[in-house]
Amino acid sequence: MFEIGNSLREARLRQGYELPRVEADTKIRAKYLKALEEERFEVLPGETYVKGFLRTYAEYLGLDGQLYVDEFNSRFTREEEPLAPPRPRRQAARARAVESNFVIVALAGIIAVTILVVVAWKFGSSSPEPSGNVIPRPLPTTSTKSTATTKAPAAQTGHKRTKARLVLSAVGGDCWLQVRSRSATGKLLYEGTLQAGQTQRFVDSKRLWLQLGNPVYLRARLNTKQVPNLPHGPAIVVATAKGVRTVSIA
Repeated sequence: MFEIGNSLREARLRQGYELPRVEADTKIRAKYLKALEEERFEVLPGETYVKGFLRTYAEYLGLDGQLYVDEFNSRFTREEEPLAPPRPRRQAARARAVESNFVIVALAGIIAVTILVVVAWKFGSSSPEPSGNVIPRPLPTTSTKSTATTKAPAAQTGHKRTKARLVLSAVGGDCWLQVRSRSATGKLLYEGTLQAGQTQRFVDSKRLWLQLGNPVYLRARLNTKQVPNLPHGPAIVVATAKGVRTVSIA
């Protein structure tokens, strides 16, 4: 048996080391090193830290770290309490038997409920026809149904809004055009030269605003109908679901 703390301190002083240097080299805080030298092990966070710091500090000083750990274990380590004895096998078997019985009872209940449902459905579907004294409830007449059916589409048609679907095709030459949504400052849908043989399609819920550079080469179809009144020179036109009209000549 030897004194752990005095042995560490003497070894440090023999080598001329100060605690700050040891702290920098071992990465162990100086207050913990001092606690080890004074055997105030309760200052450290726990026995695991004490053993680890003891081993590191001793080996840093050129001592046998395991010897210091063994000395600490023999003098300061508390004996661990024995673990609780395992539960007897008989109790585990009894618990498994109770669980099995519960599962069996639950399955039996499910089967019984299923049988009752099947029997009730069978007897309910084979119920006797009503006697002659029972007057059947009259069904609604066909005329009422057809009236309701005819009125529904009419109400829906009133709220339906037609969109302007415009198809522009360049035939025999090129045509520069600019297409905007709803007005001259609306969202730009297209701007460029529609070359001969090319086609562009535009759809808007209200109107399309078009600036045409050379509409003589332009063919237009509005909602599948040919537009006959396009201008022959540069112009600004507006297309709605009802038709195409010229706003101004550029």
